[in-house]
Amino acid sequence: GAEAQQARLKVWDDVLEQLKTVDPATLSAENQVNYAIYKYQVENLADEVRLRAYEMPFNSDSSFWSNLGFMARREMKTAQDYRSYIARLNDVPRYFDQQTANMRAGLERGFSVPRAVLEGRDVSISTVAELKDPGESPLYAPFRKLPASIPADEQQKLREEARQAIGGSVIPAFGKLLAFFREEYVPQARTTLAAEKMPGGKAFYRQQIREYTTLDMSPQQIHALGLSEVNRIQQEMNAIIDKVGFKGSSEQTRFADFLEFLRTDPQFYAKTPEELLWRAAWISKRGDGVIGKFMTLPRARFTIVPVPPDIAPFWTAGRGGMGTYWVNTYNLPARPLYNLPALTLHESDPGHALQGALAAEQGEQPDFRRGAYISAYGEGWGLYSEKLGIEMGIYETPYEDFGRLTYEMWRACRLVIDTGVHHYGWSRERAIAYLRDHTALSEHEVTTEVDRYISWPAQALSYKLGEITIVKLRAQAEKELGDRFDVKSFHDAVLKQGSVPLPVLESQIKAYIEERKKA
Repeated sequence: GAEAQQARLKVWDDVLEQLKTVDPATLSAENQVNYAIYKYQVENLADEVRLRAYEMPFNSDSSFWSNLGFMARREMKTAQDYRSYIARLNDVPRYFDQQTANMRAGLERGFSVPRAVLEGRDVSISTVAELKDPGESPLYAPFRKLPASIPADEQQKLREEARQAIGGSVIPAFGKLLAFFREEYVPQARTTLAAEKMPGGKAFYRQQIREYTTLDMSPQQIHALGLSEVNRIQQEMNAIIDKVGFKGSSEQTRFADFLEFLRTDPQFYAKTPEELLWRAAWISKRGDGVIGKFMTLPRARFTIVPVPPDIAPFWTAGRGGMGTYWVNTYNLPARPLYNLPALTLHESDPGHALQGALAAEQGEQPDFRRGAYISAYGEGWGLYSEKLGIEMGIYETPYEDFGRLTYEMWRACRLVIDTGVHHYGWSRERAIAYLRDHTALSEHEVTTEVDRYISWPAQALSYKLGEITIVKLRAQAEKELGDRFDVKSFHDAVLKQGSVPLPVLESQIKAYIEERKKA
């Protein structure tokens, strides 16, 4: 609630005052990095409370109510683990009431998710609110197969308590939230799109840019960089269209005709969810055969699973992290196979699954670093991983290479669209047309993506700005080290940092280059 948020702000402000008393120059090299990361984290935490960002606790991509599902996927071993989980389920009504109060406060001052992206968003609430059997809830999944170490009578008690918690606490809380969402939130949500049009919106958008990119760039600078990248990538795409000999109905419409061919030809789409998962697994295993030449590998591996059906309609094509690569098998005509190699590289190895595992396996690090995920670093590496697939030999056809460029173009378009919407006042229709005209994303992906940018200001900027930084640092290392440049050593230097702000990564890689020169 608001009182708890203000108490948090006092803590963060106190910490920032204490950090001012520390001279980073007096710290060890490792602690200088720790200082920079901790200060960045606390500044963002304080700024978000100061700007009352907690009054908008969801967007078209993520939400506090859908995130409950991840609670059910945590590892539980003992009866006490399961009882703690049941206690959290029983606490859902209090948690939802506080989030609802925050959203009401946001509505009162015009600080909300835009109404334009809320259509159908209530489905993820109603699927739970309208459940008749608590045992059908995804939140009940941990109780379907309990560890053999828990006695049978204890297992039965736990199952009964879980059903009571879901039926008596969770489902009614979702019902209450659904009524609020339909009757109050959607009718009162703002009709403008731009973050800068909200009260305090300019400060809010700048803060979000700093948080997600870790850079002090203006919306105008980011927009101009995006336009430049779009033009560069467009030329590479045209070269592939030349390579495959595609003519189109005319020279003027050739690019649009090629995109239409990719979106509609059955050869580019899986027939079943299993086929999509198998293909993702095949790409991943091909990567396994060569990845050791490019970086040190973590001990932990990952699995490939479909996105849960309750969130799949609103989710992106895939997500990856330590231990899991989620592939979205919902709406197969929206999941082109030519994009799958780039997606798999980004989300599994050498992207997020590897990156997350390596970060967790780093030596002694403070907790605030071990669990950190800084979007510009993490997503920058994910996009860089797609490009690395060329050297790894992952792209087997010109269409798959075009898929890679589509993904890169998509991230460049984000720089243009995010700032276009939130700073220059673009309409949703203009944003959709821009993404549709420049990429081979399906229509479902185009609208899902644009709604994400509208409702989640600045998050989408992190990918391309992070990748540009890593590519620039590699070019610098190759130039300065010449024959002494070693790609595996360079990647290890980037990854061993864990999640860091881009300015910290730059200073660390420059130090790495100087060390290699002396070696």
